[in-house]
Amino acid sequence: MNNDTPKTDTPLAQEMKAVITANGPISVELYMALCLGHPRHGYYMTRDPLGLAGDFITAPEISQMFGELLGLWAADTWRHMGEPARVRLVELGPGRGTLMKDALRAARVLPAFHAAIDVHMVEMSPVLRRLQAETLADSGFSPAWHDAFAQVPAGPAIIIANEFFDCLPVRQYVRGREGWFERLVGLDAAGELTFGLANAPEPALTRAAPEGVLMEFPASHLIAMRQITERLVAQGGALLVLDYGHLSTGYGDTMQAVRDHGYTALLAEPGEADVTVHVDFAALAQAARMAGAAVHGPATQGEFLLRLGIRERAAMLQAHAAASTGGSAAHIDTALNRLIDMDTRGMGQLFKAMAVAHPALPLLPGFDRRHDP
Repeated sequence: MNNDTPKTDTPLAQEMKAVITANGPISVELYMALCLGHPRHGYYMTRDPLGLAGDFITAPEISQMFGELLGLWAADTWRHMGEPARVRLVELGPGRGTLMKDALRAARVLPAFHAAIDVHMVEMSPVLRRLQAETLADSGFSPAWHDAFAQVPAGPAIIIANEFFDCLPVRQYVRGREGWFERLVGLDAAGELTFGLANAPEPALTRAAPEGVLMEFPASHLIAMRQITERLVAQGGALLVLDYGHLSTGYGDTMQAVRDHGYTALLAEPGEADVTVHVDFAALAQAARMAGAAVHGPATQGEFLLRLGIRERAAMLQAHAAASTGGSAAHIDTALNRLIDMDTRGMGQLFKAMAVAHPALPLLPGFDRRHDP
């Protein structure tokens, strides 16, 4: 990670410094929210961050296989739902729209499902909305865009959240001798952004832990999960979450800033770098169960995609490429291996998949009846 002295002269940094000077330090949660979603200077509000020319690449941009398999997953889930005549197909944080485009193309294999789909995109970025509209222009669908999930019309829903929860902000607390102190962003003696702690401990936090330990509390993650789950339990459907994170709740700072496909210091370039956290799948699962839903998984992304048949899909694409071009389509193998790589730092291991569903639904595709590792 780049630990060089932060340079915080971005427009958002200047605005933050003025606010902190006037009102005092802000929470890490607010800092992250402003970095990503500030209406004028927020990272996602001003750019397309994806691809080689951007700051990072997501699974749908690596290969069409990813979105296609999720489209087939949605079709099979619709069958388990009793094949409602109309179903909201919702994507949270849809990137460029690539995943949805590939999913809708794959959905054609089940014409009744294809005809039942009503597409909804939950996206706050005007830049990405324009790209999504361009991507889906020839899909045969007329998507509706929403700033928040609560705006999606009522009815049975199949919801896909790929790398959505990692962008929701968290609060951070550090264990001190007298209790848990919230981590804040303030100004140092030179007037630059710096981390510090609240003057008094948080009385509501009483968990025992070694002094100096950092704990992340994903309040916004849990609120979003509860809202989605209550909708699914009342109206039917399922949510599929794919994100990088951990299977059990623990301690440690997982917040990171990424720019130009590499890490940068968290306070260095507010509004110019992506800021994310690792998703606590155990906490999400508990929130979903408490709201009355069934939880399937979590599984590693590698295992999930293998169960959905990604190797078989890759073989089909390779055969088609060989027949049409006479080549070996080695790039398909490269994409396959990247998506299912089970090395400790590979996408197949780092990323997890979990479904949250109406309790009447059976085991959904891609998941085992046992609790996945």
